Order: sequence, then structure tokens, then C-alpha cells
Amino acid sequence: MSGASADIIAAITGAEPRDLGLYHEALTHGSSGAADYQRLEYLGDRVLGLVIASELFRRFPRATEGELSSRLHVLASGETCARIAQGLDLNAHVRFGTQAIGDGGRYSDNIAADVLEALIGALWLDHGDEPARAFIVKYWGEMIDGQVSAPKHPKAALQEWAAAKGRKPPEYRLIRREGPDHAPRFRVGVIVGKLAEAEGEGASKQAAEKAAAIAMLAILEGLKE
Repeated sequence: MSGASADIIAAITGAEPRDLGLYHEALTHGSSGAADYQRLEYLGDRVLGLVIASELFRRFPRATEGELSSRLHVLASGETCARIAQGLDLNAHVRFGTQAIGDGGRYSDNIAADVLEALIGALWLDHGDEPARAFIVKYWGEMIDGQVSAPKHPKAALQEWAAAKGRKPPEYRLIRREGPDHAPRFRVGVIVGKLAEAEGEGASKQAAEKAAAIAMLAILEGLKE
């Protein structure tokens, strides 16, 4: 696979690539043996965070710092990035090594999210602030406006529930980690004292903890104290 064409890159980013090599690097997984997306992902993550933070600051003038941070956490999360990347079918254009393809790398949410951030980094280097901002606003804008109230991370919600009920803080533990390094799966358990326990899975430990917290909140909603 030689890399996505200039037409494909332009269709995805909305800008004609001037340095096609940047985008090929953004769409290259480490298993291929070539220069991969990790450095561009690092840059794109910062660009994404800054653009979303500035959009939130502008669109929600009465929001507190805590509310803005909660919104940013959700909008810039790996889950959100993966969902957008899947909608763009980015993994179909990623260059993988044979082993990574066999291990399901093309279907990895983690890789999809990383590649999207790398693509943002490449776009910023190639064209600067405004095209990168336009790309982010295009794909995140409706989600930003759709946040009627500041979302609360499930782990924070569970922590607050325990405090309000006078319970011990939630305790998380890693149950197992499976799969290859580029497409791992984690299972995490959470307990709130002796009241209840729940488990969750995800492509990262953080995602698994979030899933466990969601499962625990669902259990607690059904309890009558």
C-alpha cells in the first residue's frame, strides 16, 4: 500500500495537501516499519485540545472553569476521536504491517483515534491554524453545541455519589489485559465499599474504568436504600 492519494487527503481534510508525506506519515502504523504517526499524534492532540477549548470558551460565556473542563474532557476523549475517525473510515487508509492486520489493527478504536489526531497534526503543519480549526469545527461543532449541560465523567459521577451517600470512594482494579500491544483489551472491576461491584471493558485502562463506572452507576440506580 503506497499511501492515500492527494485527492483522498483533500476529501478528508478539506484542503489540498502541499506536503503529501506528512499525511502519509499520519496514516502509517508502527508495525509497517516506516516512520509512523506517533509524533504527529502528539502534535495533533494539542491542536485539537486548544481549538475545542477556545470554541467552548466562546460558545459558553457563562460556563465555569470546571464546566468547560468537563466538556473538553468528553469532546477530546479517545472515544469521541474514534467515533469521528470511524465515520471518516480513516483506518481503511492506514498502512499496517502484516501482523497488525492479522491482529485486527484496522478495526482498533485506539488506532483510529490516534490516526485522527495525527492527521490534525499533519494538517496544522501543512496549512496552519485556520484549516486545522475548520476541520475540527466541521466534525466536532455539532457535538459542542449539542452539550446542553456540561457532561460529567462517569468516574466523577460515581465518586460524587459515594461521597453524597457517605460511602467509601470507589476502588478500581485491573482484572486482565489481553491482545497485542497495538490492539489491547482491558477489563477493570470497581467496588463501592461492600455495597456493589461491577466490571467494564475497553481498549485502554481508562476506557475500561469508565465502562466499569457506567455499569456501577446503573446498578446503583436500581438499588433502594
